Amino acid sequence: MAVPAVNGEHAAAGKKVFFFDIDNCLYPKSYRIQDLMGDLIDEYFMTHLTLTKEDARELHLRYYKDYGLAIEGLVRHHKIDPLEYNAKVDDALPLDDIIKPNPKLRRLLQDIDRSKVRLWLFTNAYFTHGQRVVKLLGIDDLFDGLTYCDYGVAPLLCKPAPEMFAKAMREAGVTKPEDCYFVDDSASNAAGAKDYGWTAVHLVEPQFPGPAAPVAHFQIEYLEELRTIFPELFKAP
Repeated sequence: MAVPAVNGEHAAAGKKVFFFDIDNCLYPKSYRIQDLMGDLIDEYFMTHLTLTKEDARELHLRYYKDYGLAIEGLVRHHKIDPLEYNAKVDDALPLDDIIKPNPKLRRLLQDIDRSKVRLWLFTNAYFTHGQRVVKLLGIDDLFDGLTYCDYGVAPLLCKPAPEMFAKAMREAGVTKPEDCYFVDDSASNAAGAKDYGWTAVHLVEPQFPGPAAPVAHFQIEYLEELRTIFPELFKAP
C-alpha cells in the first residue's frame, strides 16, 4: 500500500505525531545514494545549462548551500521545469538495486505505540521518490501520510523553512508543536524543527562527522536509540 501523499488539510487525530525524514535517515548514508544523486544533478546542470563538469558541480554545490536544494536554485535562476528535473534525477536513481526490505527498521516502527503517536514521513523530495523508498524498505504500510516538497508549486517550500513545518503539522492533523517529534540527518533541518518548538533528534552516523555543537534536543547514531530516549512512545515490553 502506498503512503498517502498529503498536500492539504488532514483530519486531526488528537495524538502526538512522530515525523521521520527519509533519505539518509531511514536508510544509511553508506548506501551512497546521495553520491549517485549528485552525479545525476551534475549531469542535469551540464545538459540544461551547457556547463562543463567542473562548473556544473560548483553551481550544484552553491545552490545546495544557499537554498538547501539544488532544484530551488535551478527554479529561481534558470526557470527549469522541476517535474522534469525530478524525472531525470530522483526518479532515475537505481534504487531497486540498492534498497532492500529492512526487518529491524520495521520492528522498530511497529514497536511504537500507535495509541499514543502517529507516524508521518517528512521529506524535501517529491512524493514519488519518498513513496518509492519506503516501499523498497518494506515499511510503506506503517505511516499515516507523507509531507513533501511539491515540485509542481512555485515558489518551492522545503525544510528548514518554518512554513514547511507548519505545513507538515496541518497535513498530519496536529496543532501543538510540543506534540511533534522529528528525526533527520540534516543539521539545519533538525535545528529548524527545534526552533519551531518540535522535539528534535539529529541522526549522525558514527562514521560521519557531527556538528561542532549539538543542534537538536538529542543526537543519536542509530534509529534504535529512539527506544531509549522516548520510552514513553513505545509499547511496553
